[in-house]
Amino acid sequence: MASHDRGRIPSYLAAATVLLMALLLPPLASSQWPKCDMTSNFTQNSTYQANIQALSTTIPKNVSSSRTLFAFASVGTVPDIVNALALCRGDINASACGDCVANGFKDAQQLCPYNRVAAVYYDTCYLVFSNKNILSATNGDNGALILSNLQNVTVPVKVFDAAVSILINATAEYAAVNSSRRFGTGEEGFETIDKANPKIYGQSQCRPDMSPADCRSCLADIITYIPKYFTGRRGARVLGLRCNYRYEQYPFFTGPSLLQLPAPSVGEAPSPAPDNVTPPPVGGGSTRNGTVRILAIALPIVAAILAAVVICFRQWRRKSKPVARKASLSYPKNQEAIQTIDSLILDLSTLRAATDNFDESNKLGEGGFGVVYKGILPDNEEIAVKRLSQSSRQGIEELKNELVLVAKLQHKNLVRLLGVCLEEQEKLLAYEYMPNKSLDTILFDPDRSSQLDWRMRFRIVNGIARGLQYLHEDSQLKIIHRDLKSSNVLLDSEFNPKISDFGLARLFGSDQSHDVTNRVVGTYGYMAPEYAMRGNYSIKSDVFSFGVLILEIVTGKRNSVAYDSEHAVDLLSLVWEHWTMGTIVEIMDSSMTSHSPGDQMLKCMHIGLLCVQEDPADIPMMSIVTVMLSSSTVSLQAPSRPAFCIQKSDMNYSGMHTDPYPGVSHSTSRSPMSPNEVSITELEPR
Repeated sequence: MASHDRGRIPSYLAAATVLLMALLLPPLASSQWPKCDMTSNFTQNSTYQANIQALSTTIPKNVSSSRTLFAFASVGTVPDIVNALALCRGDINASACGDCVANGFKDAQQLCPYNRVAAVYYDTCYLVFSNKNILSATNGDNGALILSNLQNVTVPVKVFDAAVSILINATAEYAAVNSSRRFGTGEEGFETIDKANPKIYGQSQCRPDMSPADCRSCLADIITYIPKYFTGRRGARVLGLRCNYRYEQYPFFTGPSLLQLPAPSVGEAPSPAPDNVTPPPVGGGSTRNGTVRILAIALPIVAAILAAVVICFRQWRRKSKPVARKASLSYPKNQEAIQTIDSLILDLSTLRAATDNFDESNKLGEGGFGVVYKGILPDNEEIAVKRLSQSSRQGIEELKNELVLVAKLQHKNLVRLLGVCLEEQEKLLAYEYMPNKSLDTILFDPDRSSQLDWRMRFRIVNGIARGLQYLHEDSQLKIIHRDLKSSNVLLDSEFNPKISDFGLARLFGSDQSHDVTNRVVGTYGYMAPEYAMRGNYSIKSDVFSFGVLILEIVTGKRNSVAYDSEHAVDLLSLVWEHWTMGTIVEIMDSSMTSHSPGDQMLKCMHIGLLCVQEDPADIPMMSIVTVMLSSSTVSLQAPSRPAFCIQKSDMNYSGMHTDPYPGVSHSTSRSPMSPNEVSITELEPR
């Protein structure tokens, strides 16, 4: 295989010997192609190396247990934070996937010793780790690894290239639209190649966290390399961080092909090269004119066939699931959002079998929108199924909003949406199962709160902070959650936090700083004053809620309970009272204070107070908060009196009251309160 990596070759000279050996050897399952960035290194036995080692145990396990064979994780804090992601080819089994990624960590540290940024590609998986945000990285000439078989075909080059182009484009479209793993394979007849194996085999893949439109665009970019680098080559592949494809004259993937294309006619010519790609030189004018005529005939026919296939598939899908397509559900008008929803559709029969037909013994909890059940899929993956009430119109609006937003998000501190079912009047959402339920069920339980020692609580604080920073600043979308609270933070088996429930979330433009609504929604006690009083919300509204959460986690006290103090009536007032009196240690959770670092707990209380300031301009961004939490050298400014910090004598003038029912969501006097655990949904255009 010959490698081309324009613009980045100087960074990878250390791996030249390894690459040369890979070129000279025949293609094996263990073939590897490293990419090492030698511009930034770490030292032996450093924190960065320890963080890589920690990821080497979690990533292989996570990727092998993932339904999509994809995993992302982050360990540590700046400047030693390590982000890692792994993706396996969509046709291999979970065990082989985990083994491949585990080998990636071993090989990366041998092939790219002490490099902070490294990637290792194999036939069946790839692994990359970096101290940068690799989820938002894009493909391009500088990012993709281009590998080509050195042997040329012995058949007409134009016909062969045309067949390859049609095959790879077909698998790319399948991967983008029809596969939850963003993976497609295909085979195409080509009898003149080899009588013993008269076919071309192709495969395309994107990362599963990408939308269909992003996947299609990514593959379209690198498919332009076919006429640029692979003219007449027997096999080739392009390995990018976000998408990849491969074609060969022999079957290299397992299982049957997902697509089977007929053999092209001998007279077919290749698709024209894009404007920015120089096509291979052609002969005289008559040959060129003949090619143009063939293109004029062949391309419309191919396009018509592909369009017919897509239309027939969608018509069949509509007929097989008529209830899921009812217009009354009011799907978003945005085509990309609709395609994202389609890729998550699950069968009702699957979820009924997983939950034993929603048996009462599998019930995990119940809220204002319906009941949540535990389920087990056929591959033994545990899930949580939210069954929305059939009579709840608010449930439909929340479901629609949650689908469009959560389906596009991928972060270890955000709960993963696995699928949706809209059949027979059912409205079902399937999430990854969180065995330790929500934070409030442990934090405020006198019998269980001791399970959360300070190490766990500090990890929970950091995890929530990173999840919010991703929503506000690091993801491709800019999202305001608007209902961050302890019951919307779920805990996995190792008590890692995951933010959930995006039914009230709002999407902001990249340059949008705030918005105003006439109906205030959310949960009393967590809402910022400018939002509760005037309907003005921004990313600072979520930071305010996060500040309340920090104070709850350190003190072990609910913010919505009245406290019998001489001056304080709520948690913010109570914390401020002790802060000003210098007795803040007295209100820290007694179940952990005797064996915990008091200075770290005090810093968290300080940060929590900075996040609940009355003026949004005084509230820090989440990126600043994460730096405060991770750094021991950053000096913190003195906090002012927090918002909603009221004296007992002021209660009659506050327009608020103490919530006697923990966990109940309320609005301000601007809009009606919502019963049970329901947050009122805004019915406003988006």
